Amino acid sequence: MATHELDCKGLNCPMPIVRLSQAMRRLEAGEQIIIEADDPAFRADLEAWVRRFGHQIISFDAGPIQRAVVVKS
Repeated sequence: MATHELDCKGLNCPMPIVRLSQAMRRLEAGEQIIIEADDPAFRADLEAWVRRFGHQIISFDAGPIQRAVVVKS
């Protein structure tokens, strides 16, 4: 399966999740997307978003630039 990348650095809530939602529509089930964001609310927003839509967070690296890998269900 393909892995895609999404750069959301410099975007504030809710834009990282909006961009992620748009990108996920183009993915097939099982494909991964790597998202980088520096919005402090990104982790909480991402966790709520995957709960709502049933996707899965494979990994999350905290820090000034947060990096998450999400798999489309």
